[in-house]
Amino acid sequence: MRPTRRSWAILSLAPVLALFGVVLSRLPLLVGAAMVGTWVLVRQARFLATARRTAAELSVYREPERGTLRTGESTPVTVIARLERPVDVAVSLSAGLPTAATANERLELELEPGETETTGTTTVGWPVAGRHRFERVTVDVADGWFRTSFRTGTRPDVVVQPRTPRNVHVGAGGEQAVSPYGEHTGGRIGSGIEPAELREYLPGDTMDQIDWKATARQGTTYVRDSQSETDRRTVLVVDYRRTLGDGTPGETKFDYARDVALATVDAARQLADPLGLVTVGDDGITSQLEPSSTFEGYARIRRRLFDLEPAASDSDSSSSSNSTADTGPLAHRSPVLLADATREQGLPLAGEDPFSATLRPYLEFQTGGGTRIRTNSLAQAVGASVANRDRTFAIIVTDDERRDDILETVRLLRNHGSDVLLLLTPTVLYERGGLGDIERAYERYVEFEDFRRRLSRMDRVNALEIGPSDRLASVLSAGRQRGVSQ
Repeated sequence: MRPTRRSWAILSLAPVLALFGVVLSRLPLLVGAAMVGTWVLVRQARFLATARRTAAELSVYREPERGTLRTGESTPVTVIARLERPVDVAVSLSAGLPTAATANERLELELEPGETETTGTTTVGWPVAGRHRFERVTVDVADGWFRTSFRTGTRPDVVVQPRTPRNVHVGAGGEQAVSPYGEHTGGRIGSGIEPAELREYLPGDTMDQIDWKATARQGTTYVRDSQSETDRRTVLVVDYRRTLGDGTPGETKFDYARDVALATVDAARQLADPLGLVTVGDDGITSQLEPSSTFEGYARIRRRLFDLEPAASDSDSSSSSNSTADTGPLAHRSPVLLADATREQGLPLAGEDPFSATLRPYLEFQTGGGTRIRTNSLAQAVGASVANRDRTFAIIVTDDERRDDILETVRLLRNHGSDVLLLLTPTVLYERGGLGDIERAYERYVEFEDFRRRLSRMDRVNALEIGPSDRLASVLSAGRQRGVSQ
């Protein structure tokens, strides 16, 4: 509680009257000083009682209580204040906003003496993605003599998600995939609902395992085993290096990749599969989250995905016409200097200039067929975080810029006995103006499709494409038209 200037003026009168009463030996002055002090104390007690009743009977509602928005959107925020009974003091309210939110005007309300309800609305902008929490409403109570403040109401959250691209396509060769993540079983015999195999009765089998139809047909007792379902331990590897920033704002490679990665998190949560996360940036591994099947574990992965943002890509990389390999000096080439899979097939390193060829022997070494790779390569990220775990199902989200790096990554996982799902963003579908020469775009897409099929033909590997369905449809349409004309 704070006295106002008016109260301080009255309070200062009491010691003055008391001083003059003592100096002049005038009892009326002393009595006046005592009356002033008593009046101030009574006024203060009445105000405190009214302030307490106001705090107890004041209800503050804020709409929306919760919400999920996209970055750049605006939404009206309304505050409603109600009193059970009118009071003889002035009540003002100031609704605080999250730090990252913007508003044209402050949301402030007034309840004049005798009023019981007031409402205020303002438009709030949300330019920053994340979870934002409102501040409690600050209530100021004043009667002209004293003033006090307190906070009340809830602190609702608003989740602001990055704008996601539209027309997301996940599939192969232009055909949409039903579910990239997919259902699964444990592949083991035991309790479950999926029938596995029929066998003769053995001592120890229970009555409910007997297949009576098969028993009647065969003339001897047969038992039907079931296939048990188990959780699939999954690690999601998300690449957000510089080239994943190619594309128009809001529809970059990474925007599409993140959208599919978030859908993967939702699918794992619905199946209660333990899910972990590894993120790879330009400087290597930036975060590792251990597989978890808890609500907080899935939520932590989602928050981390929302926090990721690739560095601005160079214009040269976005205008490149060949996504198989970089053609510049060795420092700008793929992180994997020489993929085993490429070497085994006798293929040269695409785009290797004389300078790179001279330096390569000094920057790689061979030990038992292994290959030295840079610290920011996808293969090393997998080798350091996934391949050293127990057998896992690895989902890798990346682009097709570093194809030798992808081949090395797949080789590591297959050697480890892991199943692999590759989700690739074809560079040709994201370049600005990349569809200007539609026939050339189709040829580049065919090159990507050949690479994707080559990956999918490997044992325990499935490769799918991620891209804008409208652009993909344009490229495929150009290919069909060319086939008709020929």
